[in-house]
Amino acid sequence: MRTAPVGVWQGRIIFIIVLVIVTFLGYGTYIFSLQVINATEYQQKAQRVARRVIPIPAQRGKIYDRYAEVPLVMNIPSFAVDIIPAEVPDADRNRVYSDLAEILGIQTEDIRKSIPQRYHHLYQPVEVKSGVTFGTITELAERINDFPGVTWHNKPIRKYLEIGPISHILGYVGRITTEELQILYNKGYDINSALGKSGIEKQYDEILRGKDGERYRTVDVRGRSVVDSSSLDVPPVNGKNLVLTIDSRIQALSEKALGERIGSVVVLKPATGEILALVSYPWFDPNQFYTDKAKEVFTKLSLDPSFPFLNRAIQSSYAPASTFKVIMTTAVLEEEVFPLNKRVTCTGELPYGDRIFHCHRKAGHGSLNLAEGLAESCNIFFWTMGSEYLGVERITEYARRFGLGVRSGIDIPGEIKGLVPSPQWKEIQYNVKWVGGDTMNISIGQGDLLVSPIQMANMVAMVVNSGITFVPHILKEVRDPVSGEVLETVEPKVLQTSSIRKETFKTVQDYMRGVVSNGTARVVITTKAVDVAAKTGTGEVGRNQTEQWSSWFASYAPYKTDDPDEQVVVAVNVEGTNEWEWWAPKAANIIFQGIFANQTYEEAVDALNLWYLRN
Repeated sequence: MRTAPVGVWQGRIIFIIVLVIVTFLGYGTYIFSLQVINATEYQQKAQRVARRVIPIPAQRGKIYDRYAEVPLVMNIPSFAVDIIPAEVPDADRNRVYSDLAEILGIQTEDIRKSIPQRYHHLYQPVEVKSGVTFGTITELAERINDFPGVTWHNKPIRKYLEIGPISHILGYVGRITTEELQILYNKGYDINSALGKSGIEKQYDEILRGKDGERYRTVDVRGRSVVDSSSLDVPPVNGKNLVLTIDSRIQALSEKALGERIGSVVVLKPATGEILALVSYPWFDPNQFYTDKAKEVFTKLSLDPSFPFLNRAIQSSYAPASTFKVIMTTAVLEEEVFPLNKRVTCTGELPYGDRIFHCHRKAGHGSLNLAEGLAESCNIFFWTMGSEYLGVERITEYARRFGLGVRSGIDIPGEIKGLVPSPQWKEIQYNVKWVGGDTMNISIGQGDLLVSPIQMANMVAMVVNSGITFVPHILKEVRDPVSGEVLETVEPKVLQTSSIRKETFKTVQDYMRGVVSNGTARVVITTKAVDVAAKTGTGEVGRNQTEQWSSWFASYAPYKTDDPDEQVVVAVNVEGTNEWEWWAPKAANIIFQGIFANQTYEEAVDALNLWYLRN
């Protein structure tokens, strides 16, 4: 048997030695890189994998009415269920999602939307359901081996102690959407954040929400907690409490006075702009959004043709009808285009162009001066003022002076600005010229003119304040959640200052009192608790067989006082979709009685002897 030459064996041995040395050098270099050069980087990666960050939810601030005694909104204990996406095996992901959805009473697709594929590598928990009961958490705990990556934490939810039309003021809270997160991410929001969706909850979300804390835990390869003394928990910072301008007694009084009629009520302090009551019917119960049927409830409300989510006090606009005659009267007085002792004869009809315009009193009102024209709400008188003495340019100018066509700036979201039409607007909008009939329509608050109830309240406030209006607001104070210390107070902010003479406003105040003492409201404003000044309005909605009538009442009381702070404005609108009953002034009658006699709705009804409203 032949053997390899000695040189060959030596070469092989040398090769093996060199290979071993190179291998050791390679491993040594790699280990040196891991432990020295890139030690910090790999340590951070290991910590990211091994460390779990559990949020410690901040308590959302409470919301109170103006007396800050009993909260309108508070928090109650509850749980939220999370999924750590990277801990769910891809092979089991469908099963885990499906089984978890069944226990939580939600759709599997809801979980998939919360945890899209781009999140599958994350070791941070993603919330999939809040408002979970202790019983559900117990069921999950008993089957925890079937749910890898599933965990839970304490998370208080909102409890609305007062429900009804006040829900439009308070709003509600929901999970942040992807679109909202893109906008709010830089403000500290994340995928698990709760967010105010409407009302005060939305307007002041950053004040109410506080800042969540963080609890750190380190786990081993099996997900078991291990001691880690290097991590310190970050405590949450609770949200601040809000005190509103709303007077719960007046709010409840106004809600019952409007009743189950589609419409709205605004009660405003003209001296400060504070909202004492804001009512919109129909309404929704925000507590239903924290139940297992929340999605179904939300869908049902969204499809409801009566639009319960709509805050009609600020998000709907209507033809102001005869309430606009207050502005017309102001313009006639200020421009001095019509002598106060001059009269117009109303026969019930007024020929204009190729049409005959009819007054609401078919037999006519006879001879009227300006004060009587407003008191009796004579259409023919104000058609004459508009077409022969003022003209469209002056009418639209005064409408804007009273704040129509612009937002008031009230501090809840969604306000619309209404519309003051003009010849320029009509030509742009419809490509047709303004005609005399348009001026006739706008002269009595009809046509394309649109006003929201909050604008109507501000219109009256300008008369009461003799030319000044304040930004209407619902927030009164911000308070510390622990000490109760007042951190911020909302001061009155001037919205408009008019150049109209104070003497003009004084005369308009007297004329508005005449509407109640001698005019269209004398039979319905029966309260003896206070002297009311007002203007009625009946708006035509639809034509012919679909014709309906809306009801307005724009008012204030006391008519005269040495203390402006005691005056209140009440603006009521009842939509034409209701059965016609001329309810707006009747509701205001009850509200004024309740406010100034310090009575509940039931007591006010008894005092006014409104027997047909008693149970």
